[in-house]
Amino acid sequence: MALSLRQTFQATRRIVPCCALCVALWPAAAFAAAGDEATHESDHQEDVLELPEVHVHGLSLNKDQQLGPVPKSTPWPAIPPSLDGKDLDDWMKARMLVSKDAKVTVVILEPAKHRELTQAGMAALKKWTFDPQMKGDDPVDGELTVRIHFRTR
Repeated sequence: MALSLRQTFQATRRIVPCCALCVALWPAAAFAAAGDEATHESDHQEDVLELPEVHVHGLSLNKDQQLGPVPKSTPWPAIPPSLDGKDLDDWMKARMLVSKDAKVTVVILEPAKHRELTQAGMAALKKWTFDPQMKGDDPVDGELTVRIHFRTR
């Protein structure tokens, strides 16, 4: 069975990209370092981190890329006993105003759905201590926005 010129051309159009792909990938496959080979999901069990039931997210640099207030002590909020054992997935957002003398004022931007969580978060945030924001070698007033995520499920 002889192929027409058109059929040969179409077959070549399919084969050439495949060959080009193989040639392009060959160096990567040939020079793969030890440990680059595929792994199984079970190999990653030791990589799993158990996170606490409260997560705090913050922004450490301000818009001018100055070193923002640096937390020295950040005690975690505790889940209040009235909500203990309940499935929680709630969060709050607060702004920490840190004076150049390192005095902290907490402003709630968005409270948690549960009033008790907002109160627990506020109590913990009031215990946070900071080094003040620095502009060069001079301490200046600064701020830090934090989001506290309460999750028990």
